[in-house]
Amino acid sequence: MNHFDLGRVGIWTGVLDTVPSAEAQQIAGRLEALGFPTLWIPETIGRDPFITATRLLSATSTLKVATGIANIYARDALTMANTQRSLEEAFPGRFLLGLGVSHEHLVDRVRHHDYSKPYSRMVGYLDEMDAALFMAVGPQQRPATVLAALGPKMLRLSADKADGAHPYFVPVDHTAQAREILGPDPILAPGADGRARHRPRPCARNRAQGHGHLPAGAPNYVNNLKRFGFTDDDVADGGSERLVDAIVATGDIGAIKQRVDDHFTAGASHVCVQVLADNFTDIPEGAWRDLAAALT
Repeated sequence: MNHFDLGRVGIWTGVLDTVPSAEAQQIAGRLEALGFPTLWIPETIGRDPFITATRLLSATSTLKVATGIANIYARDALTMANTQRSLEEAFPGRFLLGLGVSHEHLVDRVRHHDYSKPYSRMVGYLDEMDAALFMAVGPQQRPATVLAALGPKMLRLSADKADGAHPYFVPVDHTAQAREILGPDPILAPGADGRARHRPRPCARNRAQGHGHLPAGAPNYVNNLKRFGFTDDDVADGGSERLVDAIVATGDIGAIKQRVDDHFTAGASHVCVQVLADNFTDIPEGAWRDLAAALT
């Protein structure tokens, strides 16, 4: 198993796709200056995350970049493996590959691939990555890799064939279950969502519900939430109050810090915080500064 030092608390954000690449590099530099050790970036229908990672790593000196999460249906396994090795050679110990199977609607309807057996595809994909030829200077073995794991099977795979898990959109109870399944050594880096507001709690909660963040159209998330006692009513109409409270820490910075601490108590080795802004294009630098003061 590979070791990768993510630090304690990182930032997860998709906002860098909404600004020019040069500005994204400047934002990464400011996050590094604030003391955040790791920046997590997604892959959906925006920029190629590996090009973005290269630019961000080039513009910083110590910041680590992790994909949260790269889609295995977007590239064949050899391409993924050799991209990962190339980044490790160029920026040793500063890039962490997070891999996932994404969601049926994004794979079948957007990418036009077959999503019928995502777990089996991930098992085979990891084997193909390990067998990939790499005729260049760089590591011949696969560097540290984490999987976007929610259910027990994928969590076990994260420990058996990868180096840990990056669960997203999960309550603290999931972190406790994930650590039990993974065992003591693998990386466990859950995402924690926060909406820091100096306003009454109900208003902050309503904004979290109206954020469009609750994944009613993503069965993987919904099915996982049902394992923890949430119902169809909880995931309908933007999410029930109970569900929002379990996923999104609303209130002041202290509320977000408490949620992060709860994930660590439950077994996380690293927590990546996503700040939910009023609009998805807003850059929450004020909240990042406040979080840095409280968490780094």
